[in-house]
Amino acid sequence: MQQFAALLDALVYTSSRNAKLALIADYLRQTPDPDRGWALAALTDGLDFKAVKASTIRNLMKERVDPVLWSLNRDFVGDTAETASLLWPNPVGETLPPPSVSETVDMLQAMNRTSVVTELPRLLDRLDVSGRYALIKLATGAMRIGISARLGKVAFAQSFGVSVDDVEEYWHGIAPPYSELFDWAAHGKAPPDTENMPLFRPFMLAHPLEDGTVDLADYVAEWKWDGIRVQLVHAGGETRLYSRSGDDITATFPEMAEALTIPAVLDGELLVQGQHQGGEAGGAASFNALQQRLGRKTVSKKMLSELPAFVRLYDALSLEGEDLRSLPWEQRRQRLESFLPRLPAPRFDLSQIVEARDFAHLAQIREGTRADAIEGLMLKRRDSPYVAGRKTGLWYKWKRDPLLIDCVLMYAQRGSGKRSSFYSDYTFGCWDGDPDQGAELLPVGKAYSGFTDEELKFLDKHVRQHTINRFGPVRETDKSLTFEVAFDSVHLSKRHKSGLAMRFPRIHRIRKNKPVHEADRIDTLRAMVRD
Repeated sequence: MQQFAALLDALVYTSSRNAKLALIADYLRQTPDPDRGWALAALTDGLDFKAVKASTIRNLMKERVDPVLWSLNRDFVGDTAETASLLWPNPVGETLPPPSVSETVDMLQAMNRTSVVTELPRLLDRLDVSGRYALIKLATGAMRIGISARLGKVAFAQSFGVSVDDVEEYWHGIAPPYSELFDWAAHGKAPPDTENMPLFRPFMLAHPLEDGTVDLADYVAEWKWDGIRVQLVHAGGETRLYSRSGDDITATFPEMAEALTIPAVLDGELLVQGQHQGGEAGGAASFNALQQRLGRKTVSKKMLSELPAFVRLYDALSLEGEDLRSLPWEQRRQRLESFLPRLPAPRFDLSQIVEARDFAHLAQIREGTRADAIEGLMLKRRDSPYVAGRKTGLWYKWKRDPLLIDCVLMYAQRGSGKRSSFYSDYTFGCWDGDPDQGAELLPVGKAYSGFTDEELKFLDKHVRQHTINRFGPVRETDKSLTFEVAFDSVHLSKRHKSGLAMRFPRIHRIRKNKPVHEADRIDTLRAMVRD
């Protein structure tokens, strides 16, 4: 664990992406199996120890440190692992030597909700401050050290001089500690045999279209739908549904796993079907409807009936064993159109092409469409192959301009990681009527992005100087600052007092000189709801 702890310490204090890659690559080359495989799984969020949660660490600490002292320190530091590793009391008497990463994983996997309260402290006692920090991060799965799963895979590829695209192809078919992957990359053995496995393939992604234009003779336009991008794979008699990050979400949408029985790899947008007033099926519902099904381990028959899922297809990576990714978009589209009639209609349809005379006409269409299920447009080069990641000049996303509304700052909370010392999470509200007539200010959203570092310092100072109440880690302010908030859409919501929920709210600008009584009303926001 000492080497893994040293790696985490170095990564925490390194901001350069290339430096992080070099640190991970060096560790993977120098560390023996299976320690390096378990470490790689921890860095890429591939481990889950059901007996150890953040609450487990908090409860252990409150048994060993004054609960008030623990809460104050945790609130100030902003990270449970760092706070616990520093406050953990030194053991009395002799202890066993520090465990290896693989020994640590074995012990964590063997723990249950009962044994964890005695076994985890013994493990923590064997480590120093850095080791305890690494253990808690590994055990709880909350790394938050600036390492994404993609960065870990790139570092692996750089470690052994292999293609990151090949790493992505094999990754999802192999379980930690990735012995077959290391055998192939580090020891020159044959690649893992994944031909008949329903594996995730890396998505092709788009660059934002800034202020430029494209020639519609070279590009085609499609709607950018507001669901979640998914990949549906059938191979070896099995179907899997993957999210954009490669997470297996098949169990959450079992109707989609049942719908694809032909060998294929399909790219599309997962949506739920709306209902017309008469009860018959409509088109795509808003993201708010889809959100009710996300993250569920079990799905009731009622939910399957009331919120049925379907996939609006964008592309085909493979059909009946034939890899289509090297073909130009136009040919893949033709193959997909021919394939669509073989799929069950309630579960699949095709993302339609948006016809326009020229780019200016396309811009008018984009601005004139405010359907809840549409985020904007996708622009795809007609001759583009399907390549992993973002490749300049091939695909662009052209999101519609956001909606804007003026809101009042109500509450603030400290952030995590680098923002743990700043009040950077803001809850804001609109007036439920005329504030000059005593109207109430109701929360309508929460945002933690959209501002610069300088603006963050201003906001943090404002919160500290205008706090009127405290609720644990949350501060209530005196309702003296107005924000202009940007958001993609707003929906009715029974979970919020205002009856509304914003989609992707972010701070657009701070309106220091606008009086708070001139902020917008709830009715203004409610009028933006689309049926």
